[in-house]
Amino acid sequence: MKYSPHSYQTYATEYIENHPIAAIFLDMGLGKTSITLTAINNLLFDSFEVHKALVVAPLRIAKTTWADEIRKWDHLQNLRYSVAVGTEQERIAALKTSADIYIINRENVQWLIEESGTPFDFDMLVIDELSSFKNHQTKRFKSLMKVRPKIKRVVGLTGTPSSNGLMDLFAEFKLLDMGERLGRFIGQYRNQYFQPDKRNGQIVYSYKPLPFAEKRIYEKISDITISMKSTDFLKMPQLISSEYTVSLSEDERKKYEQMKAELVLQTSDGEITAANAAALSNKLCQMANGAIYDDDGNIIEIHQQKLDALEDIIESANGKPVFVAYWFRHDYERICKRLQKLHIPFSKLDTDESIRRWNNGEIPVALIHPASAGHGLNLQSGGNTIVWFGLTWSLELYQQTNARLWRQGQTENTVVIQHIVTKGTIDEQILKALQKKDGTQAALIAAVKAEVEV
Repeated sequence: MKYSPHSYQTYATEYIENHPIAAIFLDMGLGKTSITLTAINNLLFDSFEVHKALVVAPLRIAKTTWADEIRKWDHLQNLRYSVAVGTEQERIAALKTSADIYIINRENVQWLIEESGTPFDFDMLVIDELSSFKNHQTKRFKSLMKVRPKIKRVVGLTGTPSSNGLMDLFAEFKLLDMGERLGRFIGQYRNQYFQPDKRNGQIVYSYKPLPFAEKRIYEKISDITISMKSTDFLKMPQLISSEYTVSLSEDERKKYEQMKAELVLQTSDGEITAANAAALSNKLCQMANGAIYDDDGNIIEIHQQKLDALEDIIESANGKPVFVAYWFRHDYERICKRLQKLHIPFSKLDTDESIRRWNNGEIPVALIHPASAGHGLNLQSGGNTIVWFGLTWSLELYQQTNARLWRQGQTENTVVIQHIVTKGTIDEQILKALQKKDGTQAALIAAVKAEVEV
């Protein structure tokens, strides 16, 4: 296929070529893979500044997306690529294959650098989904930092650079510039831009940005960063977000409040305990969804309000496909049981075949976990309605799941996102937290937004 880039794509490609270190924050659907491949192709064969490139990506994207894009475009047909995923034997064979670009999943980065026995002689590194390297304590981050001085060019790609706030940026930019802009140490970064927030005596549990922090951080990184939002450059369908509120009965409310207050819920089937705040949050989310695991792993149903709401939403769709995001295993099992009772055909989207059937309009109700709905899946052909049965604290997973349908190529004029929210529960707090995180990230995007003529 002939590549006819939009002006913003040309701008982003040239930015990568002209900046040895480049943070490219592109919204979902803007074509970051083809943009980056075009830049690599030019650097390999036009300016001869690159000889061997490494792409680190999430597993599904590493397996298919980059190779698909290379095969898709006419101008990339000279690019030789090798995909190093699978068994250790398969990965070693792929690394020994002569190629211009080597593609590996992020889980095998440490293996590549420390165990594969293959010389790390890549002079360009592309990190697809830079946000997955936001933790400076992970093994893959530390392994990449060991070889970072050997790499002449680094490109970081993501649409969600600070999904959990500005603290995420430290590790991401240290990987890009080895600490030149935001500092070499997390303590240095924290002391300069943040102040203690929640604490217990000398123990600090969280930090919040100082009043000037956002502006100064943006200024520090602006010389190597561009950002673009899909709504600025693409004709996107209208996005309609709404809440379907359900209420607990008096008895169900008492159980919920008891768990919240005492961290222990006595049931007729057993005892459930929440040892800490994270576990409590998990338990409250389960209860808001309608069921909970006891200490033996048994499922205890609390209510069916969300199932009733989902039934109403599917019925009101009048046969149009519905895309349902769930969080807990018992959510999935209970949804399946209700759909079977209603004789409504459904499928979990977890295989290439199920994804093909969804996009062909053969699945009335598709069930997907946000963690597997993520980067790179094109599901917009199958429908335009997303129902969040269970919410997630992760802004990145939330945005990426919504972007499976709300993206370029969506044939409908609108995409509808329905959140089933249990009134007076942690559901309401999660929605507010997502909105707050999105505000922080939106500020980052706006601060470094590239001035591109469309």
